[in-house]
Amino acid sequence: MVVNLYPFEQTIAKPDVALAEAIENIDIGGPTMIRSAAKNHQYVTVLCDPNQYEDYLAVATANQGKPPLDFRASCAQQAFWHTANYDCAIAQYLTQQLTPANSADEAAAPTHYAIGGHLKQTLRYGENPHQRAAWYQSGALPSGWAAADQLQGKALSYNNLIDLEAARRIIAEFPQSEQPAAAILKHTNPCGVSVSDSLVAAYQQAFEADSTSAFGGIVALNQPIDAATATALTGTFLECVVAPGCSDQAQEILSAKKNLRILLLPDLTSGPQQSVRTIAGGFLSQAVDDLATDVGAWAIATSLKPTDAELAEMLFAWRVVKHVKSNAILIVRDNTTLGVGAGQMNRVGSVKIALEQAGDKAQDATLASDGFFPFEDSVRTAAAAGIKAIVQPGGSIRDEDSIKAANELGIIMAFTGVRHFLH
Repeated sequence: MVVNLYPFEQTIAKPDVALAEAIENIDIGGPTMIRSAAKNHQYVTVLCDPNQYEDYLAVATANQGKPPLDFRASCAQQAFWHTANYDCAIAQYLTQQLTPANSADEAAAPTHYAIGGHLKQTLRYGENPHQRAAWYQSGALPSGWAAADQLQGKALSYNNLIDLEAARRIIAEFPQSEQPAAAILKHTNPCGVSVSDSLVAAYQQAFEADSTSAFGGIVALNQPIDAATATALTGTFLECVVAPGCSDQAQEILSAKKNLRILLLPDLTSGPQQSVRTIAGGFLSQAVDDLATDVGAWAIATSLKPTDAELAEMLFAWRVVKHVKSNAILIVRDNTTLGVGAGQMNRVGSVKIALEQAGDKAQDATLASDGFFPFEDSVRTAAAAGIKAIVQPGGSIRDEDSIKAANELGIIMAFTGVRHFLH
């Protein structure tokens, strides 16, 4: 007997009638029947995916209509995973629906947490060639990167996907409805981000921010790729480019770089609401850091106050620095990054790296820090380089020392009241 889950799946087209007729004694059932059939796989073959039909027919034909036990067991395994993902999706939906009903429980973690998915693609390897890796899709319908349209280029790698998601998170700070924006990343850290009047200008400014690091980078654009931007993109070696669209002329220009991966993801702003990381014996879950920035809630701690233009530049810096690995320091001017100090063990080191990278361009620039300044030394180092404004969370017991130094040196300092660590 064959128990077929297929009609329960609503997302795949109906199978060929001749193929269905070739499978004798089909019994159609939902998840409960499929689980029951899988439990009895010693006597029953359970199918839950039309892609199994050809294998089943081949095995059944070769074994006089009686598939061997190991084949039935593998079909049962796939059936259990399928119904497990179905149950997981329902449990998650109910959790989302019921939790907001009681505001007192809104911040409470659910007593159970499960992640479901099915194999989309086996990857060549993980971060390194000796690490096995695979790409799993959540949900029955493709979404996010699983739904992206890859126009050209080699298959995506594990590192490509990790970097692409980091790029998506940065460019999501600049919706398509705003000015054209471009971000270039390496190893999940931005090496250049810029906003400008045109997409090609935004990309060129992001590239020039650190052209050395941009080599072999990942590019995210918040506007469809036009011919001018496509021409600029072909000027150096890049791994991947993602944008919400691409003109026919731009696609023709980019085709000259046949190994360059071009991906279209119309909605770059939608992403997961939870971040999950494995640890020994379990995993950690947290809400993603997508807190909207309210400039009106910032406290200008110094006697010198920013102009509207200076405040806008500080906002740009703050939107980007949250995507830099901690300890994070960012130097920006004219809505373009000039220096990035990422992942250092102390904030002073990050300040020095960012200012060194910015060089003379740091004159009259803005500095953003993902965490507070516990000492005034970084303020003085920034002032010596020509920094005119600093935006940071505040909250240190030594804030007054930093404020006093900023007032003495003629620097604007804003406290956001929000920290953006990224580990």
